[in-house]
Amino acid sequence: MVEELAQADDAIAACVDAPAWPLPEHDLIAALDAAHRLQQRLAAVTLTLIREVDGRGIARTQGASCTAVWLRERLRLTVPAARRLIDLATSLDTGNPGIRQALADGNLSLDQARVITDTVDTVNRSADAETADKAVGVLVGWANQFDPTHLRKLGTRILDHVAPDIADAATRAALDAEARRATRDRHLTLSEQTDGRLRLTGTLDTETAALFRAATDPLTTPSGPDDTRSPGQRRHDALADICRLTLRTGELPEHGGDPAQIVITTNYDALTRQLSSGTLDTDLSLTPEAVRRLACDASILPAVLSGTGQVLDVGRQRRLITGPLRRALVLRDRGCAFPGCDRPPRWCHAHHIHHWADGGTTSLGNAVLLCGHHHRHVHQTDWVVRLGDDGHPEFIPPAWLDPEQLPRRNHYHRRT
Repeated sequence: MVEELAQADDAIAACVDAPAWPLPEHDLIAALDAAHRLQQRLAAVTLTLIREVDGRGIARTQGASCTAVWLRERLRLTVPAARRLIDLATSLDTGNPGIRQALADGNLSLDQARVITDTVDTVNRSADAETADKAVGVLVGWANQFDPTHLRKLGTRILDHVAPDIADAATRAALDAEARRATRDRHLTLSEQTDGRLRLTGTLDTETAALFRAATDPLTTPSGPDDTRSPGQRRHDALADICRLTLRTGELPEHGGDPAQIVITTNYDALTRQLSSGTLDTDLSLTPEAVRRLACDASILPAVLSGTGQVLDVGRQRRLITGPLRRALVLRDRGCAFPGCDRPPRWCHAHHIHHWADGGTTSLGNAVLLCGHHHRHVHQTDWVVRLGDDGHPEFIPPAWLDPEQLPRRNHYHRRT
């Protein structure tokens, strides 16, 4: 397969370099159709390979927490996109073979294949295999005419076409399946932008949507005739108010031995002169005005930094890696330090590089932040953790994974 894919890559490379402007209209459209068809057929090959990678457990063998995270690193995908590919690859491998064949023939897009897979899964709960095969045939035929959204709507009444005698009973099953998909597809994504802001995207299930509206609606009404905020700005401010109210309750669970809190790194002397900007423990920046505003409602935790920004001291040292020592660790690592992991500090454990049981000290120079998965992974495998010359952690992979054993670092939390 590798040789055949290399040949296909060469052929496509030749097309990339070929200009499109000389093509007459008919040939231009035909070329677009052919490129789209090839994309769909290659998608079928990709799903087959992903299914095999997942089945072999390659991701965990190489230190990733799951196949989706491994695909993010390998193919530069988002984790939700990787999960959707894994789910579809599994469905095509274990479900009706007609769907995979239609994708391999170039007759379906990935989104259409997902719709048909979901629909046929519902049909299988209400009818026999013969009916499911009929449903696949009808839906694949419709795919030549309808986009995924319209195809899903048509699929809700597919049994009216292939098995009208059980259609009514299956309608309820379809509604139940849709509810399960809503639960499965719920997600919330935080994407850091270059200017330090966060883009919030996601899909809430019905119950959570109701809770969100109930909590935000009282806070989104205009504060008076002089309130010039847009509806979107009022919703933004309502979410901020809810977060502040929740933090003030003191009832949130602890993370790594510390209460839920905002940690800001700034220059104390400059702060008192109202000149200093600040950096959150999530590596986002704040204006001097925001730092002063938050400082009004917070205790000040002094952190002494060297000229290169390395933490030298942050209060009294303790036996366990909690309190001031953990805050120093968060300031340095900013999240799980294992290469390729994007888990934030609040999800991480503090790991002794030289184990406590073996005489290792509880100090910043002998500690590293690791998420639960990578904490277990480091203890159970031959990865070696050490601090580099600049005082930041680096990881040496086992020889079977990298014969040259070149040190690796996490680049998700620290700008290079």
